[in-house]
Amino acid sequence: MAKVGAQRAAELTGRSKSTIQRAMNNGKLSYSVDANERRVIDVAELERVFGLQKQGSEETPSAEQELEKAAALMETERLKMRVRFLEEQLESAQTQLEDMKGQRDNWQRQANQVLLTSQYNQKQAEDLREEIKRREQAARERRQKMLGESKTRKPQNENAQDAPARPLTQRAQKMVQDIVSSAEPFNFSGLWKRVKDGVSG
Repeated sequence: MAKVGAQRAAELTGRSKSTIQRAMNNGKLSYSVDANERRVIDVAELERVFGLQKQGSEETPSAEQELEKAAALMETERLKMRVRFLEEQLESAQTQLEDMKGQRDNWQRQANQVLLTSQYNQKQAEDLREEIKRREQAARERRQKMLGESKTRKPQNENAQDAPARPLTQRAQKMVQDIVSSAEPFNFSGLWKRVKDGVSG
């Protein structure tokens, strides 16, 4: 059978190197010394005292366990980083949400003010239009009333013109005839002669 050193014996049996050395020191585990003055143990002796693990059973599970531990640690770190990243994103999103809420409230207040102002201006415009309509109606009624009164009431001179002429009395007729008969006829030829002489002189 092959002989192995303390380190290899520990690997084959699944014990620690110190356990193997202690067993050799107290005589529980027999050994021999090779040419290099190194203590070696027969594999059969190891199997008798401690029993041997299946070939590669210690190394393979140990390596797999170490790989699993390393993978678990890496996954844990990755998850921690992911959690920190998500927490930062959440905090940033909350800050943005608060800012958006503040802007929304400000816009809503401005919109309400604009709406109230527009409603007030619209009411003022409607009141003004109604006032203009009332004034126009009142002016129209006054004009119609004035026209109606002017038609029913005529001026005195119009009444005098429209009144029938009164006939002249006999005395007035005689006076007109006397004036006409006593008047000399107008001498056009004499007037023309005086004008002609005045122009030539």
